[in-house]
Amino acid sequence: MTENKLIIGTAPDSWGVWFADDPKQTPWERFLDEVAESGYKWIELGPYGYLPTDPTRLAEELKQRDLQVTAGTVFTAFHRGLDQWESAWEPARKVAELTAAMGGEHIVVIPAMWRDDVTGEAVESGTLTDKAWSDLFAGHNRLGKTLLEDFGLKQQFHSHADSHVGAQEDIETLLAATDPKYLNLCLDTGHAEYCGASSLELIKNYPDRIGYLHLKQINPEILKRVNEENMTWAAANLAGVMTEPPNGLPDLRAVIEAVEALNRPIFGIVEQDMYPVAFDVPMPIAKRTRNYLLSCGSRTTVN
Repeated sequence: MTENKLIIGTAPDSWGVWFADDPKQTPWERFLDEVAESGYKWIELGPYGYLPTDPTRLAEELKQRDLQVTAGTVFTAFHRGLDQWESAWEPARKVAELTAAMGGEHIVVIPAMWRDDVTGEAVESGTLTDKAWSDLFAGHNRLGKTLLEDFGLKQQFHSHADSHVGAQEDIETLLAATDPKYLNLCLDTGHAEYCGASSLELIKNYPDRIGYLHLKQINPEILKRVNEENMTWAAANLAGVMTEPPNGLPDLRAVIEAVEALNRPIFGIVEQDMYPVAFDVPMPIAKRTRNYLLSCGSRTTVN
């Protein structure tokens, strides 16, 4: 990707896929068929094991549908100590190998959540000590260096609801203490809004650290109830906190205009969390969202 444009893609998440295998989820063949039918050309791998993990087979399945891969996704908990490296690296290595084999250039990295997303019980403190922050920085710098040197992949850190890096201050702290060669931001507009961070301010203040986008919107009325009732991220999703663009916040037209002004190539992946969802619901939403996002900018495209 060399032209200065925003390329819109999608992900299994927009088809209600959160796990490698779950009968409530759209079968992977149907997901790929419907992505292609919806007019997208680029996808993320989603949970490792949802799509075929054999590179030859996956490459053939993608080729049949004229699809390409932007990124894989991994999960980390480096704030829990430097000994977390071994448990993080083995699954990350598998994702990196498959992503690189498919021609992807990015790894989206999601930090562990501090409370159980089903019961709402805290599994650890919601705030980090200085040492925990230091371990988090060190772990991600090492991960980014290893991904780049071993696989040619770029680490894009995904701030996340119910994790320790979600609010504006958290994100700025992370960016200030990490190496831009090894870590940049997967700016998820929905999670930023959910946690009270401003996508537009992050783009304005850290233009060189915006490496990748997840495009989604939050229903502000439901978010208000989420905050009042201290709901978990999973419960908030079931309550409908995610909404189909352009019905929520932030203003994705303004976000896209700001990203286009960066004047460099970047991926914007549509992610509308919908687990669990009836199989016939995602594709019409995916089509409408694609058409809306393409209308938001002069250099926004699907290819």
